Amino acid sequence: MALDGEGLLARLRTELPGLPEALQRVAELILRDPEEAAQSTIVDLAERSGTSPATVTRFCRTLGFRGYAGLRVAIATEIGRAAQARWEIDVDRDIAPDHPLQRVLGVIVNADTQAIRETADRLDLTAVEVVASSIAESIGSGRRVEVFGVGSSAAATTELVFRLQRLRVACWHRAEAHSALSSAALLRPGDLAIGVSHSGRTREVIEFLSEAAEHGAMTVAVTSYPRSPLAESAELVLTTETHETSFRLAALSALHSQLLVLDLVYVAVAQRSHPAVDEAFELTARAVQTHRLPEHPIRKGKHR
Repeated sequence: MALDGEGLLARLRTELPGLPEALQRVAELILRDPEEAAQSTIVDLAERSGTSPATVTRFCRTLGFRGYAGLRVAIATEIGRAAQARWEIDVDRDIAPDHPLQRVLGVIVNADTQAIRETADRLDLTAVEVVASSIAESIGSGRRVEVFGVGSSAAATTELVFRLQRLRVACWHRAEAHSALSSAALLRPGDLAIGVSHSGRTREVIEFLSEAAEHGAMTVAVTSYPRSPLAESAELVLTTETHETSFRLAALSALHSQLLVLDLVYVAVAQRSHPAVDEAFELTARAVQTHRLPEHPIRKGKHR
């Protein structure tokens, strides 16, 4: 399926390391100056990237375009949308040790906001629908949902499990690889396994999904690299985007995008479980009510 304008440059940045060397040169040239690339002929782009028109055509088809014209339109469309929304294609990501917090805040907000928007633009909503329906159908059926991620991705998986459990989903997150692999080995057809890894190359998460697939469970990868080993081992792939900043490498910057994707899955499950969701929320809220301090009315005027 061809990429549309939205998210094209972000996808090039993400997939650049996995492309063959000749295609990398084409991608790097486009990323350095998207506006000039959109105005170049295929011969110009080939010469400036040190490749050939045939290589540029192969590059286009690798991205899902029929030819170079489609790629040029997609680049121009993205540039136009970014300009209209006053978005910068390349967000300033540099944070120096002596930068004031106001500047640091702006860099982080710009980077994370753009990553979240690009994640939304590129997300396969059909795949989200399938995942959410499978989880919703598991409620009360004895079917299980296992979620696994390590490092920074563990924060996102833990949050998803916490939310799904409040919907009565039989859902678990295993904190270490042996426990996750053992649980994956006990999954059956109808169960669901979700593996989260920004790079898609975390060995433990790949092994977890592969083990689950071997026993017939549906497998889902949440990753920034749709051609990674993790994605290749999964039936469904939910992609995330990320923008690094100083002091925050890609894996650390990916958390907000991961949370967006998993939160969408959670809300979609809740939609399909209504009105049972309201009952579950009421029961859980009542259970923890005694652990909350009582609310006091806001006092107006001067204290007497």
